[in-house]
Amino acid sequence: MKKFSTLLFAALLAGCAATGPGGYSAATGDDFGYTEMRIEENRYRVVYRGSAGMPPEVVEDYALRRAAELTIQNGFDWFRVVARDLMHEERGGVSLGAGVGTGSYGRRSGVSVGVGGDFGKVGANDYFTARIEVLMSEGEAPDDAEAYDAASVIESFTGDY
Repeated sequence: MKKFSTLLFAALLAGCAATGPGGYSAATGDDFGYTEMRIEENRYRVVYRGSAGMPPEVVEDYALRRAAELTIQNGFDWFRVVARDLMHEERGGVSLGAGVGTGSYGRRSGVSVGVGGDFGKVGANDYFTARIEVLMSEGEAPDDAEAYDAASVIESFTGDY
């Protein structure tokens, strides 16, 4: 029982050892941050993988920020989000469950009864990934909920969250 308790404590501690929210940056390898893929001259797919503890709204905002930067870098003024997806993943932690049962051994037959339960994960971290596809254009941005003026988006970021 002592070994089990020590193992459980070590697993819980490892699950809680993840760092807090990271800042805005490019991803390196499979790390957190943004990546983009050019689909057409004026169309990009932008993905932002948030670190542990980063709220989903921040992850989505960082994807929009990267789209705005790409829009200006490519000589456009505004972009429209034509597709978006927010994915959630729970990683780390320990799954806890309990069960009880009875049985008989030996020459006699017995009846067995079992009860079990799942208490969920303890110490798990939430990770969010935002994926957007944007279409870029020149001129004034239309009055549309999915259209963003690139310069205004960049100006709205005075620093990291």
